[in-house]
Amino acid sequence: MYIPIKDADQIEKMRAACRDGAAVLDYIAPFVKPGVTTGELDRLCHDFIVNELGDIPAPLNYAPPGYTPFPKSICTSVNHQICHGIPGDKVLKNGDVLNIDVTVIKDGWHGDTSRMFYVGEPSILARRLSEVTYECMWLGIEQVRAGAFLGDIGAAIQAHADKFGYSVVREFCGHGVGASFHEDPQVLHYGKAGTGVQLEAGMIFTVEPMINAGRREIREMPDGWTIVTRDRSLSAQWEHTVLVTETGYEILTVSPGMPAPPAFVTNKASTQAAAAATTRAAA
Repeated sequence: MYIPIKDADQIEKMRAACRDGAAVLDYIAPFVKPGVTTGELDRLCHDFIVNELGDIPAPLNYAPPGYTPFPKSICTSVNHQICHGIPGDKVLKNGDVLNIDVTVIKDGWHGDTSRMFYVGEPSILARRLSEVTYECMWLGIEQVRAGAFLGDIGAAIQAHADKFGYSVVREFCGHGVGASFHEDPQVLHYGKAGTGVQLEAGMIFTVEPMINAGRREIREMPDGWTIVTRDRSLSAQWEHTVLVTETGYEILTVSPGMPAPPAFVTNKASTQAAAAATTRAAA
């Protein structure tokens, strides 16, 4: 397994690509409302990526071995769709929940991120699933630092999902990203702490748990791309691209409109800042 370690120049290029990916999600948010089609959301995102950002939509015509080319510029996965939903004539209605997954190519580098969106007013179940999945992602990210293990990420995610009776999709995972859309390592969203590849500063990968309200089993639709829950239970996913640093992590897919981290992240940051200030004062 070859895991690329990015140098300072490559990291800066990844920051730029990832910021653009997140900017697409900020841009499309006001358009996610009852009555819009997923195809229209794709058209809007495509135009923004190409004409406003000057980037390339990575999913368009993407064709890994065994797949037909993906026909659209973003993925839109609604309700019980887990991932890789193809935008089309689907009209969104009040109460739907939607994941929009965006990857842009900027100057040869890939910025990959996704968010959940509520269409109108979601059900209590849908809102809770989305919130817990968001917490799962951040609990995984919080494990990231040089010297930690990939298994630490999956173990944290799985433990939190299990606590709420949800299940973790195992067939799809996070991945390294950079000059290629998908690189090593594979970042599983389940597992055992202290196992797997040891993280090094300069690694860049996605953390993107897919969490089902019901069972974890999946089914592929006849289009060859869209993945759904076998029991038709709701599914949710969030995704950030993360840089491993010596002391922790840096979220690369940042934007003004991205949701705030959960309280346990911001509270930890505040505690660390206060401790550092106290140490400086004592010195």
